[in-house]
Amino acid sequence: MPPKKAAAEEKILLGRPSNNLKIGVVGLPNVGKSTFFNAITNSSVPAENFPFCTIDPEESRVAVPDARMDVLMDKFKSTNKIPAWLTVIDIAGLVKGASAGEGLGNAFLSHVRAVDAIFHVCRAFEEVDVIHVDGEVNPIKDLETIHHELRLKDEEFIKGAIADLKKTMGRGGSGTTAPERAKQAEMATLEKLLDYVTVQKKDIRCGDWNNKEVEVINPLFLLTAKPVIYLVNLSETDYLRKKNKWLPKIHAWVQENNPGDLLIPFSGALESRISEMSEEDRAEELKKINGTSALPKIIVSGYNTLNLIYYFTAGPMESRCWTVRKGTKAPQAAGVIHSDFERGFIMAEVMRYDDLNELGSEAAVKAAGKYMQKGRDYVVQDGDIIHFKFNVTDAPKKR
Repeated sequence: MPPKKAAAEEKILLGRPSNNLKIGVVGLPNVGKSTFFNAITNSSVPAENFPFCTIDPEESRVAVPDARMDVLMDKFKSTNKIPAWLTVIDIAGLVKGASAGEGLGNAFLSHVRAVDAIFHVCRAFEEVDVIHVDGEVNPIKDLETIHHELRLKDEEFIKGAIADLKKTMGRGGSGTTAPERAKQAEMATLEKLLDYVTVQKKDIRCGDWNNKEVEVINPLFLLTAKPVIYLVNLSETDYLRKKNKWLPKIHAWVQENNPGDLLIPFSGALESRISEMSEEDRAEELKKINGTSALPKIIVSGYNTLNLIYYFTAGPMESRCWTVRKGTKAPQAAGVIHSDFERGFIMAEVMRYDDLNELGSEAAVKAAGKYMQKGRDYVVQDGDIIHFKFNVTDAPKKR
């Protein structure tokens, strides 16, 4: 009998293993961060008038737009619609020297450390009344300033971790015991990270790290390990005509320094203006100027960059999104609804949204043989419509 093939090692993702993740709005002062934050706050309330939750003046949840929810509402005659949410944090402006405590300095960087991804807002518009902190509009210089400050802070974090680890390694260790070998491997990873940040001057998220290295990286909460989406703030005129002298230069900078990172142009002035309108007036205004809002794309992209997906539950009471991280298996996905669902997990009955939409009803999906029963090893996919079966028996009472 031929030997069994070794199972492929499951890749560990950078970042916190959680479905409750946050994205921070980062940039220099006066680039349009708060304008963007306020616009995304106002416009994220859908036509159905979902309650908007303001946790505090600088932290808010915005609904993730998804047309599939409307289809589920119609097919299941649901009374309520509960979307997925993206938590957005408005972080105060960074200045050059922040890593050494300039400006809000350490407070700013601690706020960045507390989020899981970054909306990096850079300014590509001229406005006499909005003074740039450096006296001139130069988004390339702005990008380099922030990335330099984040890397300097990571250098400090990594050097601190190396110093702390050295204290626990002792002197003259033989390196033959398992704990000693583990510490040596951790030290090798930390030194590799330090070289990557200080010598190669690259962001940690751009590296090709194996699982053992990721296990060292994640507890450090390094700033440059966080995924980034670049939001280029244009004037309304430039945004509508899709032309700006800085856009090609910014795109080239991103591809050279952080290839693969997403760049989205938007106009803070336009988004701010239309966000205060009613849904009907907003649609009419966008039609009049032959434009579209960039906010739905920004919200969905922010959600995706956190490696979050959601599955649906649907019925007469409600159609609802349940957020999980990519790679989550069925029992843990069930636990998002209630811990009993995970503890007593039996199976997940799954149908794909595309199958339901194409075939028209749950009965038709079953008749086509596309209604599946999945066990503990099933990895939940974005857009799955799931009904969990579980059984939890009460623990016997103590006499």
